[in-house]
Amino acid sequence: MCGIAGVFQQQPNAAIEAQTLVNMAAIMHHRGPDGFGYDRMEECGVGFSHARLSIIDLDEDRARQPFRSTNDRLLLAHNGEFYDFKRIRADLTAQGARFRTKSDSEIVLHLFERVGLEATLKELRGEFAFALFDRDEDALYLVRDRFGIKPLYYTETDNGLVFGSELKVLFAHPDVKREFSTEGLLHQLIQVMVPGSTAFEGIHQVAPGHVVKVTRKSGKLAIETSKYWDVKFPLAHEYPGDEVDEAPYIEGVRKHLLEAVQHRLTADVPVGCYLSGGIDSCAILGLSAASTQTSVKAFTIGFDSSDYDETPIAQEMAEATGADHHIMRLKADDLYDHFVKTIWHTERTIYNTLGVAKYLMSQQVHDVNYKVVLTGEGSDELFAGYPAFRKDMFLHGLDHLPDSERKAWQELLEKNNKLFKGAMLAREEFVSPAFNAKMGFTPSCVQPWLSCADVALPLIAAERRADVEDYDPGSAIAATLDEEMLKGRHPLDRAQYVWIKTMLEGQILTWGGDRVDMANSMEARPAFLDHHLAEYAFTVPPHLRIKGNKEKYVLREAMKGLLPETLYKREKFAFMAPPAHTDPKKWQAVLKLAEQFLSEEAVTQAGLLDYEMVQATFAKHEDETVPIDEKVQLDAVINHMLGVQILHHHFVQTDVPALAATRAKELGWHA
Repeated sequence: MCGIAGVFQQQPNAAIEAQTLVNMAAIMHHRGPDGFGYDRMEECGVGFSHARLSIIDLDEDRARQPFRSTNDRLLLAHNGEFYDFKRIRADLTAQGARFRTKSDSEIVLHLFERVGLEATLKELRGEFAFALFDRDEDALYLVRDRFGIKPLYYTETDNGLVFGSELKVLFAHPDVKREFSTEGLLHQLIQVMVPGSTAFEGIHQVAPGHVVKVTRKSGKLAIETSKYWDVKFPLAHEYPGDEVDEAPYIEGVRKHLLEAVQHRLTADVPVGCYLSGGIDSCAILGLSAASTQTSVKAFTIGFDSSDYDETPIAQEMAEATGADHHIMRLKADDLYDHFVKTIWHTERTIYNTLGVAKYLMSQQVHDVNYKVVLTGEGSDELFAGYPAFRKDMFLHGLDHLPDSERKAWQELLEKNNKLFKGAMLAREEFVSPAFNAKMGFTPSCVQPWLSCADVALPLIAAERRADVEDYDPGSAIAATLDEEMLKGRHPLDRAQYVWIKTMLEGQILTWGGDRVDMANSMEARPAFLDHHLAEYAFTVPPHLRIKGNKEKYVLREAMKGLLPETLYKREKFAFMAPPAHTDPKKWQAVLKLAEQFLSEEAVTQAGLLDYEMVQATFAKHEDETVPIDEKVQLDAVINHMLGVQILHHHFVQTDVPALAATRAKELGWHA
């Protein structure tokens, strides 16, 4: 698990500054503190660099990237893990391939030369992002894994294309402009982003399951995007009826999850587990403990609010498995004290300080010399765990039940999830005409954030606001969704598809995943997002994902033997940090940050927000007559206002190329 960077020039004979490549690696030293490398094919106008976190093949010199093929045709820089690589390497060796390293990364070079990219991608299993230059084609390929677990950004400059694992890596290149787009600003304020976009003008992400191919034509770059994988549910009529035998599905989920976990225990360093107290992480720990001969290290975040703390169940699970249990107990002031540093790593706004909590947890994992943990992310996406999915199931997927029964279930759902109303559940129904036209209804998962647009728009500085007054965020998001993957699908499948394409990639795997884990050189492996498991999970009938009022039914039954009884029986509890309105001390920490980043001087200098409306938002938050669900929404909006100002401070106001050069000098990383 590492960080990658590179440049592809419009002109093949254009010079590439070697130290710039090194600086781009240095600014993401946190992703790869175990060494760096760079390489240029100068006659081809291409250069890559790499910051390495050594997990497979610890020999620093042997596994140093970028890799070149022996015939100098290919150049590769890879971030992530390929599982089952030993079998692939052995098979290729039997065919005559000769490997120079024990690294999993090298299999790409040999596969590509033999079978081409399309067939290569079918063989790759895991979380990854890589850049591959092919001299014969004079083409650069940027590839991202199926769910977008690993990040990869790119942008065009006047001279060519620059790419990297993080935005700051692109910004370390002096040719890359650093400015907000107004649409990006609005999406930062409402939390949900347009897939493939960022907050910044001209900066794009490679979409999950996609390849970006860059070639040179008549002195200019041609960029083509193609999809190699997607979330493909069966057509609604293809599912078996309600009387289907459950046992094969329960056994199938257990089999595929166990296989995914065992693959992710592969490493040349110790592997631990995150343990939140939910079904997902408890299942991962239970299977990991059963698959190894030694005690598994488990890491848990504890909050100082009983409404949000799940440590008692985590402790019960740790004791049952004999895990070496590490609990990090966080207080209110721990979270906002590290908010600014967390935004440096997330490179986008966050609505809840869970991102900060996970940043602090990865720090503790690093401090006890662990580089790898297995996590439970992805389970709710595959098995319909979030409250929003049950709401959509009750509203749109149970036409055969009486209205009274559906209404009773929905009322119970709202009652049991009142803590999250205004964040994970909308305060009131919001209808997006674009979503309704595309998929028949507006998924509950995007309603809380799209409904914030009316709150967010007045917060934008007047000179920018005019640019987006006629802009529809819902329409922009809906336009990116593949209609073929929605047409004829069950309503629950449609809702899960939208979440996977928006909130999973844009939130859970970024500020809740890779970015805050790798901030402390710690690799997280979400076993549920193994694509073999996912493709099986897509075939599980909706009524076995949500059975009656019970979410993740088939997973519960598959893991029943290893889950604490309390956890097996209880309803899904969303993992969030306590919002600011719940704690006076936390609110004071927010106000302290606001003095620095939301002062009149700071707001005016950045030119992003309207200062009067910023003040009005704080005043409304402190109004005791404002209902709690609105305060939950305001907490999120205030976090986003702080976030955009901090992003401006980190990436626009700061001279990032100079900062990267300084960092390289401090590290002693020289070309």
